[in-house]
Amino acid sequence: MREWVNQAIARIEADFQRSSDTHLIQVELPALPDIDFYLKDESTHPTGSLKHRLARSLFLYGLVNGDIVEGTPIIESSSGSTAVSEAYFARLLGLRFIAVMPRSTSQEKIDKIVFYQGECHLIDNNDIYGEARRLAQEMNGHYIDQFTNAERVTDWRGNNNIADSIFAQLACERFPEPTWLVMSAGTGGTSATLGRYLRYRRHTARLCVADPEHSVFYDYYQTGDASLTSHDSSMVEGIGRPRVEPSFIAGVIDHMIKVPDAASFATMRFLQKLMNRQCGGSTGTNVYAAFQLMAEMHHQGQSGSVVSMLCDGGDRYQHSYYNDDWLQQHGYDLTEYSNRLDSFYHSGEFPVVF
Repeated sequence: MREWVNQAIARIEADFQRSSDTHLIQVELPALPDIDFYLKDESTHPTGSLKHRLARSLFLYGLVNGDIVEGTPIIESSSGSTAVSEAYFARLLGLRFIAVMPRSTSQEKIDKIVFYQGECHLIDNNDIYGEARRLAQEMNGHYIDQFTNAERVTDWRGNNNIADSIFAQLACERFPEPTWLVMSAGTGGTSATLGRYLRYRRHTARLCVADPEHSVFYDYYQTGDASLTSHDSSMVEGIGRPRVEPSFIAGVIDHMIKVPDAASFATMRFLQKLMNRQCGGSTGTNVYAAFQLMAEMHHQGQSGSVVSMLCDGGDRYQHSYYNDDWLQQHGYDLTEYSNRLDSFYHSGEFPVVF
């Protein structure tokens, strides 16, 4: 058993060594000559998203804890990018992977998991957490549980985590110590890593978390009430939650901004024009919040740098966020936010929410 675990860890480490670090892209904003803006491009991971880092860490954590051994079925409660990445690593180790998800999940998402030989267990209610636990117990499997374990599986002190990578890539820039790091939260694992790293390394940079509509993270940050829930789910895939997840660590966050969904979708399209590439919805949320912080810096006459995340590419959202009919069917009018973004680009001014 120990030999199999050793070989499994070696396979994951070899896969990591074959992968280069993700790029830190500078985004040009001529109206802000004293502020540099960067996006950490996580779309270049083998499974196409930031969740690739989380899935790798979750598997390593399960292996070293003795929860994953040869033949262990892996179960997760997810229909998004995390499940896709976890299916990738399960296939790498020759393990069965099952994603528990609502029956309403789109075929497009199911197909991405199946591509990596994962299975999709569809249920008629929304208790994907309870069903994943039940299934893991029934199958003698391991519920990998991203929403509980995300904040603890990554070494926040360094060891090539995403924060360590960002600061290494900024070393030769004119503002190597950023004023802000901006990240949205799904599990809260990445924001926990960033916030802990900033404190451990005694950086002056601050962490801002952007939260979409219908997510309770912002309200929890303001009130401290961990019992908060929402009847609606976030329309921005991969971020925002209708409950306060165990991995969301509010104490490491310096500031939060609530971002309307229409603003996120408008920012995606703005970035397409600006960068000549498509990004996902969570990137739109991140950047809309980052622009507000940069406008405030500009207004105060401050110079510095701001870093945010390009979480995944836009190819996954051709039938939704980039589809005008889909936006209209869901009642989204992007005009107001598109105008705000154009104004920001040309003037550096922006309605700031503090």
